[in-house]
Amino acid sequence: MAEAVVPKIIGHRGAAGHAPENTLVSVQRAYDLGVRWIEVDVKLSSDDVPVLFHDDKLERTTNGKGPITRKRLNELKDLDAGGWFESSFAGERIPTLVELVATSARLGLGLNLELKPSPGEEEKTGRVVAEVLQVIWPAELPAPMISSFKPEALAAFSGVAPDMERALLFHKLPKEWLLQARALGVSALHCKARHLKRDHVDAIRDSGLAVRCFTVNEDEDAQRLFRWGVGSVFTDFPDRLA
Repeated sequence: MAEAVVPKIIGHRGAAGHAPENTLVSVQRAYDLGVRWIEVDVKLSSDDVPVLFHDDKLERTTNGKGPITRKRLNELKDLDAGGWFESSFAGERIPTLVELVATSARLGLGLNLELKPSPGEEEKTGRVVAEVLQVIWPAELPAPMISSFKPEALAAFSGVAPDMERALLFHKLPKEWLLQARALGVSALHCKARHLKRDHVDAIRDSGLAVRCFTVNEDEDAQRLFRWGVGSVFTDFPDRLA
């Protein structure tokens, strides 16, 4: 497995400003825009298959209803995951993690997989995703980056695949961020750009951790963060950023 070198620009949920988030068409669109790393959200179906999906419920980005934890993979595959974005994307399906990795291998895309467990499934999601990745990850791709807001998911993932890089996500940086980072053995913090200050970036970098920011859709904001020392930004619109 090749060592990961994370670029400055990472496509958020593929290229979520141009195509329905967390779908293979969004992944392809990111690639077509010149992106070479993308971030996607991963959670489990009711039969414990890792799929690309952000919300706990289906309504916002599909024509389904209710929690995703009540749907088996075959039921999720019947849903339209594209028409909500634009009629031309109608019929786009919810991808599995296996399908994403195959697509990424074909395109040569690096991946940031955000563990997005449904409530009460933090440990199981981390463990199952790690087990699947150990079986399917292609040697020619750079090692994936695994991130989550949920420490329990990251800890469970690490218990199965300790050598894969992990990052802890924060909306607002808490006072105990360094203790949490060290306890989990992460190599980076992914922080919400709106709440990040320059002294935060200095402190994080001084601790030996990388800093990456979400979600940055204007080049002026991206350039300011890069000047501060932020290593990468996640964006819905990669074509807007230099």
